[in-house]
Amino acid sequence: MRARRTAAYGSWKSPITAAMIGEQTIGLSEARFDSGKIYWLESRPRENGRNAIVCRPAAGAPTQDFTAEYRAGRDYYNVRTGVHGYGGGAWIVCSGVAYFSNYSDGRLYRQDGIGAAAVPLTLPASLSPVRGRDFQRKYADGVIDQLRGRWIGVCEDHANPRNKYPDNRLVAIAIGAPSLDPVRILASGHDFYSSPRLSPDGRRLAWLAWDHPNMPWTGTTLYLAELDQVGLPVAEPTAIAGGATESIFQPEWAADGATLYFVSDRTGWWNLYAYDLRSKSSRPLAPRAAEFGQAQWLFGMATYAPVGRGQIVAAYTDKGLGRLALIDTAAGAFTDLSSKFNLPYTDFFSVRCAGVDQVLFRGGAPDIPASIVVLHLNSGRHEVLKKAIAVADDPSISACFSKAKPIGFRTTKGNTAFGLYYAPTNPAYRPLRETKPPLLVKCHGGPTAAAGTTLDLKIQFWTSRGIAVLDVNYGGSTGYGRTYRDRLHLQWGVVDVDDCVDGARHLARLGKVDKRYSVISGGSAGGYTTLAALTFRDYFQGGASYYGVSDVSALAKDTHKFESRYLDWLIGPYPEEKSRYRARSPVFHTRGLSKPIIFFQGEDDRVVPPNQTEKMIRALRRNRTPVGYFLFAGEDHGFRKSENIRRAIEAELYFYAFEIFRVELNY
Repeated sequence: MRARRTAAYGSWKSPITAAMIGEQTIGLSEARFDSGKIYWLESRPRENGRNAIVCRPAAGAPTQDFTAEYRAGRDYYNVRTGVHGYGGGAWIVCSGVAYFSNYSDGRLYRQDGIGAAAVPLTLPASLSPVRGRDFQRKYADGVIDQLRGRWIGVCEDHANPRNKYPDNRLVAIAIGAPSLDPVRILASGHDFYSSPRLSPDGRRLAWLAWDHPNMPWTGTTLYLAELDQVGLPVAEPTAIAGGATESIFQPEWAADGATLYFVSDRTGWWNLYAYDLRSKSSRPLAPRAAEFGQAQWLFGMATYAPVGRGQIVAAYTDKGLGRLALIDTAAGAFTDLSSKFNLPYTDFFSVRCAGVDQVLFRGGAPDIPASIVVLHLNSGRHEVLKKAIAVADDPSISACFSKAKPIGFRTTKGNTAFGLYYAPTNPAYRPLRETKPPLLVKCHGGPTAAAGTTLDLKIQFWTSRGIAVLDVNYGGSTGYGRTYRDRLHLQWGVVDVDDCVDGARHLARLGKVDKRYSVISGGSAGGYTTLAALTFRDYFQGGASYYGVSDVSALAKDTHKFESRYLDWLIGPYPEEKSRYRARSPVFHTRGLSKPIIFFQGEDDRVVPPNQTEKMIRALRRNRTPVGYFLFAGEDHGFRKSENIRRAIEAELYFYAFEIFRVELNY
């Protein structure tokens, strides 16, 4: 066994490299069953970040790329949509036929099997006269109406030059050849739509809708409509659950077509309910103080699925950790499958079921990468079909993995906030005597989101170099009930910042880290929290902002429709609260800011445009504050290309090492 080297925290050489993260890590999402086959979506940084539908045709058979093969330097299908800004739900497979949105041209396609030519269902999409770079129409969250031969889903229409924002509608599109007028409107009038669900007999359609200033986690309405023979609503739809102060998530039909399941937070927790069409009433299913829903940032999310007769397999979050359960909808019996089958996962997404035995999900844990998994209920055996990080099985890599430790700590107003602490871990090194590690505080985006517990090499990159990490679930994060989410109401830039500072102080008081070398980093809303913490609090010694907000009033005036009124809830209505917006905007308060900051930005970002970052950089340079800036061409809100992912991670490390930690890297 090789002797351990003695070296300063933060300088250790690690086998977990930025190139490994950029080139050997893929994204996995949206797993589905269809006709005895299993499908999922892969995001591939080495192929310029394109999304591909992958199929495993049979047990033991190799997986196949369902969509067209990637060819360098030529056009290719990218199964992605920009509806609501963040997309999701860009594809569906029904009876072996795939229907998908192609990000490259904004069109909806049909592909009749692996290797078949994809046929467009919608006309060529021209650019919007309003946004310039947006296609006029984009599609998402579809289901297939086999009875009437059509795709039903959400259409975001940018065509009207008189509208500042696009129109969102629920539409039907014929799944034969494209026609001159392929889109038939089924529902309109609300600002947003999602989750259309057709009953098994095709006679009823359920969906979610909500209006500004709500976000889907603050208030949505579940609608139900009867359809005629051609598939049009026979009367005005009926609102059966939800409203301005109740969040509904993921409606699903029972096999008998007489019961509609959904998730509601009416008690303060996202719990499961069943709506009986005969009695026109809802009842809770196994209520508990846990979260069975999630913040609907994306289309296509699924935390539960009916399995067999009268049972549901559901993922839920308890005290920040995910678990899997089986619920008997009649008796209310609740079986903890995580305990019964000793499942190793603490994150569960995209839960689907087939028959009475098979459960499909994307799972992960602090030492397990995101994985497509099939669980057999009869035997308890689970099978891993694909891992996002293949090198995680290499002992020389996994030996460096730091295990996440959930922590709670006191914060303002006597509250408790939460986070995941990762201690420095590398078997090849020991630290210098009587020293403590630097700390990197990570702020998740959203801000209505949560720190995940799936293995993240971007965290292990730091811990394996001798840098502790705290991933903070500040007040406003999901996974802890509505009251915890509501802590951020009108307090963005205050509560989140306080919780990040108090989490760092908590670890310093415990002697886990050296407070003199604490830095903070985040992306999007987390980038804003980073900049606010560095501007309005005197604790962190520097940080990194990934496409972060520096002027919240500019964000209120110039962002996409989905989030255009989000700030009403986070800060207050604009311009009525203009003074509060200015007080919370780091860019107007940089005079005393001398802490080094590095910025990373996508040139095509429409959620947080580059002018946000560049305005902050100009202000800091006037102060002669140390600043780094990377602007990546061809990237938008979040980086997808392997070379850009690598460059950003390496630049952040070198920036901290040179400007703050003052260590020589063993790189």
